[in-house]
Parts: sequence; C-alpha cells; structure tokens
Amino acid sequence: WRRGADVVLAIRAERLGENWFKRVTASGFYRLINRLTDLEIPLDTGEFRLMDRKVVDALRQVREQHRFMRGLSVWVGYRQAKVRYIRQERFAGGTKYPLRKMLRFAADGITSFSYVPLQLATTVGFMCAVLALLGIPIIVLLRLWGNSEFLGQATTLVCVLLLGGVQLIFLGMIGEYLGRIYDEVKQRPLYLVAERLGFKDNLE
Repeated sequence: WRRGADVVLAIRAERLGENWFKRVTASGFYRLINRLTDLEIPLDTGEFRLMDRKVVDALRQVREQHRFMRGLSVWVGYRQAKVRYIRQERFAGGTKYPLRKMLRFAADGITSFSYVPLQLATTVGFMCAVLALLGIPIIVLLRLWGNSEFLGQATTLVCVLLLGGVQLIFLGMIGEYLGRIYDEVKQRPLYLVAERLGFKDNLE
C-alpha cells in the first residue's frame, strides 16, 4: 500500500491444518468461477485484505444485497498487489463454514458475476433438439429396412425429445432477459473514478 497499491491481497502459500477435501474444493471453486466469469480472482485468497479509502468508497456505491466481496474487490479494479504468507493451523475453535455454507458461498459468487447457469438451458435445449433431428432419419431408415423394434415408441421418444429441446431453448431465451434485468436491479455503477485532478474537494 505504501508503494502505491490500492488493494493488497493476502495469498495463502500454504494452508496448514486443513484436510484434503477443504483444499481441493477451495482450489476447484476458484478455478470454476474464473472460467465462468470475466473476473480473475487470485487463487487461495481470503476474505481479509487491505483496501485504500477510495476503494472502500467505490464498494459502498454497490447497493446489491448478496455481496460476494472477493469478487467485488477485484471487479472495482484499481492497482492491486499480492502478499504471500503461510496460513498456520488454527490455534483453537473450529470452522464456522460447514459444507452447506460453502455451497451457498459458491452459489453467491457464481450467480453474482455469471450468466452461465441461465444460459445452460439454451445449451441443453440445442443438444436435445439436435439429437431429435438426428434421430428422425435414423428411425425412417430403420423402418424402411423392416426393423419392428422401432415402431411406435421411437417416434414418440423423438417427438418428446424435440419438443423438450425447443422448450429449453425458449427457457434459455427467457434466462437471457432475466440476466439483463438482474444487472439493472443490482445497480452497479457504470464506471468508477480512480483519481480527480484539477477539481476542488467539495465539488459534487
């Protein structure tokens, strides 16, 4: 911070005292959210970090209720630096984050910065529709060859698969609109001013 960084992140070089499940799930979560979002959250960061006053003021402009602070502190930008340390084993007490809270935490992080869950319906819908369209000529050929095993039920299954795929595609389209509404409801600022030059401090 004294050298000019606005946000200083603490990176765990080692996580002493944690079991393999905790380490694997934590590492997998950060890699997953970095793939699903436009953010680049450093691996093995904690909740605690040093933030300059202007970064805190920028975060105060974000009025959403479910705040994923590890993502928001990266989203606001500014000059960020990392300090690596060895996280020692817990001296006393136990973790207050069981598996249920960890899953909730992961869901908050993904849904705060990613539309991929909403777009999943469109992807699955297209896959179902393509499978149904590929199945139609196959069934026709099998019937022409006299295969009695594909009489009746195959046509019904293909129709159901095609109809389900079309429904999922339209649900995905609705999801795209929901994602845009979600963005508007969060009311995040369009831009943040890092520094003002040539203005008086009392200028609004």
